[in-house]
Amino acid sequence: MRRPAWGWIAVGAIVLAAWLYFTPPGLLGKADAIAYAVCARDPSHSPFLGNRQMPLCYRCTGMHLATLLTLAVLAWRAPRRGGYPRGLAAWVLGGLFLAFALDGTNAFVSDFLHHPWLYTPNNILRLFTGLGMGIVIGAMLYAVAQQAMWANSHPEPALTNRRLAALLLAAAALGGLVLTNNPLVLYPVALLTTADVVGLLSAIYALFALGLTRREGQAHTWGELTDVFFVGWVIAMIQLSLMAWLRFSLTHTWGPYPKI
Repeated sequence: MRRPAWGWIAVGAIVLAAWLYFTPPGLLGKADAIAYAVCARDPSHSPFLGNRQMPLCYRCTGMHLATLLTLAVLAWRAPRRGGYPRGLAAWVLGGLFLAFALDGTNAFVSDFLHHPWLYTPNNILRLFTGLGMGIVIGAMLYAVAQQAMWANSHPEPALTNRRLAALLLAAAALGGLVLTNNPLVLYPVALLTTADVVGLLSAIYALFALGLTRREGQAHTWGELTDVFFVGWVIAMIQLSLMAWLRFSLTHTWGPYPKI
């Protein structure tokens, strides 16, 4: 196991202590603080856990839920396969990306115009286009990570047509569960999706750290990657803390952006 440098450990401890102290109390309060740094958290675009707004909006909830699902499935079924999706799977991912971009653009322009643009935005479309985009992010990040981390990664694509079909069905089922507004579903979803925000940023920064230290494609065990993932987590927490501080300093609230 490669231990992180003491300097990084000290910085990580300071950042974590400050974040825990200054952010709202409680487990869901901490989840809100993570989401606050990356999501507008408009109440009209968000699911509710009883009378409490969920940390992430429908679109971000879907995106992070499906990213986590995709990474978990590919790590389980296709370990160390670093090939990019090909053929039909690649075309489907492209379609999911375009659907996400179109729905997001339509929603943004409709909010700006205060009336529907191409069509009336709705939360079901926000959720399911977010789920689709999460599959895209998970599939592409998985391929990049396998190539960057492992000395013995395989060139075969992890995301086959059959796995993509299974992921689409599983994501649709998860979306249906979210729409039930059942607290037994939404509470773990709130924690899992905000954990994915931290994990996703940490992984991206860890991959950058591998490149900067010229260690791409050299690891044989997870222990050899401990230091870069810790560094990635520290940088992710610094980013989330700074973004939350900037937003709070401008809005003076942990809630959604004030309406203009």
